[in-house]
Amino acid sequence: MANPSPLRAPGTPRSLSGLLPFLRPYRARIGLALVFLVLAACATLAFPLALRNLIDAGLLASDHGSQTMALRGHFQALFAVAIALGIFSAARFYMVSWLGERVTADLRNAVYSHVLQQSPQFFETTQTGEVLSRLTADTTLVQTVVGSSLSMGLRNAVMGIGALAMLVWTNPYVMAVVLLAVVLVVVPTMWIGRRVRRLSRDSQDRVADSSAIAAEVLNAVPVVQSYTAETRESLRYSQATENAFQTAVRRTRARAFLVAFIIIANAGLLLWGLYRGTQAVLAGQMTAGHLGQTVVYVILLAGAVAVLGEVYGDLLRAAGATERLMELIAGESPVTDPERPQPLPTGDRGLKVDFEGVNFHYPSRPDHPALHDFTLHLEPGETVALVGASGAGKTTVFQLLQRFYDIDPRSGDASTGRIALNGVDIRQLVLGELRANIGTVPQDAVIFSASALDNIRYGRPDASADEVIAAARAAFAHDFIEALPQGYSTFLGERGVRLSGGQRQRISIARAMLKNPPLLLLDEATSALDAESERMVQAALEMAMQRHTGRRTTLVIAHRLATVQNADRIVVLENGRIVEQGTHAVLLTQGGVYARLAALQFTA
Repeated sequence: MANPSPLRAPGTPRSLSGLLPFLRPYRARIGLALVFLVLAACATLAFPLALRNLIDAGLLASDHGSQTMALRGHFQALFAVAIALGIFSAARFYMVSWLGERVTADLRNAVYSHVLQQSPQFFETTQTGEVLSRLTADTTLVQTVVGSSLSMGLRNAVMGIGALAMLVWTNPYVMAVVLLAVVLVVVPTMWIGRRVRRLSRDSQDRVADSSAIAAEVLNAVPVVQSYTAETRESLRYSQATENAFQTAVRRTRARAFLVAFIIIANAGLLLWGLYRGTQAVLAGQMTAGHLGQTVVYVILLAGAVAVLGEVYGDLLRAAGATERLMELIAGESPVTDPERPQPLPTGDRGLKVDFEGVNFHYPSRPDHPALHDFTLHLEPGETVALVGASGAGKTTVFQLLQRFYDIDPRSGDASTGRIALNGVDIRQLVLGELRANIGTVPQDAVIFSASALDNIRYGRPDASADEVIAAARAAFAHDFIEALPQGYSTFLGERGVRLSGGQRQRISIARAMLKNPPLLLLDEATSALDAESERMVQAALEMAMQRHTGRRTTLVIAHRLATVQNADRIVVLENGRIVEQGTHAVLLTQGGVYARLAALQFTA
């Protein structure tokens, strides 16, 4: 099972200001949205004034004819206010909704692109399901706030301030008490809101837990079923969702209390204002129209405070989501491009590979060296095989050569070694240039959810269909691809489930051959295949090692010694050290580790 993510580590909470870099490119649209927002709020605030004129000047006129004309004019004014309110509100809604969708898309793209650039060290301790949860659930929360709640909050803030100003102007005494009541509402709201925020963050973390479990298990369904672990895994997922539910209930309970407090407090504020207004009308201190205006402004103020309380709850949830997303974006990969990169000398002479005194510890296993004083030189065009038991360090050599990890930087000692291509330290090369010169055929072939043509073309996206077919022919994949229902356009299914193991391997080999790199890394691609598939894949690998415009250097990880008897050199690893190297024949005569491995395999 995956370890808890380091992204859960508690830290200083970040605010929604983390979204500012994503909002900044759309300043003009934000400004226009704010203009429409203010205009809509002003139209709303103008309604009570029109209502007061309607009551005082229209309904109370003595002459019936004058009253009819006045009513018509006042209702026309009210309708004009409604038209303005509708137009400005629609424009504000469109602008803000567009902004929410755009910022969310940019945020998702930024997080996804950043995660793709992380070294494998990041994925050693971070669950893929959690990353997916942040890309979906957390960005959806941000979208809700940017595209709706924030606009609603700003609109109600403007209306609340406007209503407050009008009430202060028309009823100074009443508003002195109202302001005191508003303070009594806002302070407890903020105190309760802090608890809602903490619970919101916890709730999002628990949802990420269940997503991580689901992603892990769904990628291993055959294994789960073969061990009849469906019930166990369902129970584990149920426990994770129950934890998420319980946390969400606590968050909802706190927020429900917040909503109840705001509604009750505002209702009391409204009723008190209405009571004082009716007393003033009865005492002749206020006209009926003035009372109506005051009541509407109090309603607007109370409604604005209530909505702001709701928005505050949404902002607290979005703040937690933003913190989680910003944590992902803030994480820096330890493997980066150099500040002053050097070019890689290339040409027809191929690539010379040098490992010089390399010592390496995986970050997750700092006390166990994966390579110790590893020195190896590959000449251009040479084929070298790495042989040894599991855990000897063979895969580590591949990962360091591609800079998935850098040589252990903890000691700061130059004796930790260097890896060079044509004399240039790979840490001085741009990552894109380094990896563009390397082709890899992994032991477990990776097939994407796409067509056969697109899977092979992944090695070189600009390749023509004829070049793809040529690479497939060289990898002995053309015939079985042509036999598929739609040939090269056939969808291969998730992880290539519609293909056999040997077919997936030949697709992978064709991809590497299409890339046509000067350095080829072959992680034993035949160890899990039947004899017929192994024969086809081995022929494709031999073709791949030969097929290059210059001199191709090849490094092979070998578990089956029969596949590397013809290598120019065989290097035997044990506990991260080179213990033997030479040709197959020479190593057999030495009677060492290789000879023992050969005796076991060939005798079997």
